[in-house]
Amino acid sequence: MQPQVRPAVLQVLPSLESGGAERGTVQIAGALVEAGWNAVVASSGGRLERELAATGATHVTLPLASKNPLVIASNAVRLAKLARARNVRLIHARSRAPAWSAAFAARRAGISFMTTFHGVYQGHEHWLKKRYNAIMTAGDRVIAVSDYVHEHVQKVYGVDAARVRVIRRGVDLAAFDPAIVRGHRVAALSERWQLGYERKVVMLPGRVVRIKGHLLMLDAMMRMERRDFIVLIVGDLDPASSYVKELERDILRKGLTDRVHFGGHCDDMAAAYMLADVVTLPAIGPEAFGRVAIEAQAMGKPVIVTNAGGLPETVMPASTGWLVEPNNPDELAWALDLALSMETDVRERLATRARQFVADELSIDQMCRRTLDVYRELVKDAPRPSAATAPVTVDGILQEREAG
Repeated sequence: MQPQVRPAVLQVLPSLESGGAERGTVQIAGALVEAGWNAVVASSGGRLERELAATGATHVTLPLASKNPLVIASNAVRLAKLARARNVRLIHARSRAPAWSAAFAARRAGISFMTTFHGVYQGHEHWLKKRYNAIMTAGDRVIAVSDYVHEHVQKVYGVDAARVRVIRRGVDLAAFDPAIVRGHRVAALSERWQLGYERKVVMLPGRVVRIKGHLLMLDAMMRMERRDFIVLIVGDLDPASSYVKELERDILRKGLTDRVHFGGHCDDMAAAYMLADVVTLPAIGPEAFGRVAIEAQAMGKPVIVTNAGGLPETVMPASTGWLVEPNNPDELAWALDLALSMETDVRERLATRARQFVADELSIDQMCRRTLDVYRELVKDAPRPSAATAPVTVDGILQEREAG
């Protein structure tokens, strides 16, 4: 008698370079393997491939970042073949171009199809763009990463609320734990970024793009009397982009060259947060969610975020951080001064509350558990969780494999 092949979930996305969707894909793949499924991910590849492989999942390289209709059609055929070969019972798409291929592949293979709406796509006022975006609402289930996104997909695309599940992104509390971040990791980043020890650090993490509010941060700095801090911008940037050049000119014009540092991409954000006195997300437009805000709070850091989009869902105002009005440099300057003026005992109490808030509401354990529950809604013979099953984290899987 042939052993029964475990059912598989195929996640599809453009690449595995970096970002919330990519990190979530790896985390869900690890949770699937731990729960008795097979996990397959298809993308054009990237720096997270090795981490994915360490969870026991399989990666298949396909040109899923392409928006070319011929490539999308070819990908659909290849995904359908992959689904049959790997006993895939469900395809989970996390981006629009791959979702078009995945929807056709799922229909061809006779299996379920679902999506995660990671953001609010622009241009939906135009019928053609809206039609392109709408593939993300075509799943048997649609995951929204925040209440804000849930409201958006219902209002703009008319999605039946019965198909939508709100599952917020989560933090791996085993990886983002201030108790285990060793000093040499922090010191290495401090030396790399030449921060010194004289001034406090205001960190602004995330891709260096206009919506993140870097120019607003510069305006806030000019409104503050205190000069005892630097702003550290950590995240991927394109030196040739018009926005980065505009940002550099504004820094020079305002005389802030010695107080604004560009850190570039960082592979050790847990250690990076340890260098920060406060973490800010002064977005000038609505963000779908704020992953870096919950990472920072897991590390016990106060956060300042814009009161727009899904960002308010990531903080406990006046308890773990501050909400500020969008595009208001005066209010941002006020919040920065409060955060930088906190006494040690107040800061310690905030750190405890912040980490507990994330543990209760925004851990990857809750994200993985709720996502697998959605998979079980769509796959009849899915592996069922054991009552004794412990919470799963990617860090835990990696540690077990190293120990073994």
